[in-house]
Amino acid sequence: MATATDQVVGFGLVAFSLVLFVYYTVWIVILPFIDSDHGIHQYFLPREYAVIIPVVAGLLLLLFIGIFIAIVMWKNRKPAKKLD
Repeated sequence: MATATDQVVGFGLVAFSLVLFVYYTVWIVILPFIDSDHGIHQYFLPREYAVIIPVVAGLLLLLFIGIFIAIVMWKNRKPAKKLD
């Protein structure tokens, strides 16, 4: 059974993910169909960041996964046997 703190943290993560998804979807799907002089454009980054941010986030994710795997493999290695 989840504690109240776990439920609040989980709800917060879900809410953050939902807000991020809605923001990105509006930015990529809906904003191109709105005139560029409309005031809503001031709340969004320039369009080139729509590609740059996910690419950088993906590269960082791959970097951290690689570092994690390297650390786990380093800790679990067995010492080499001596040949006498």
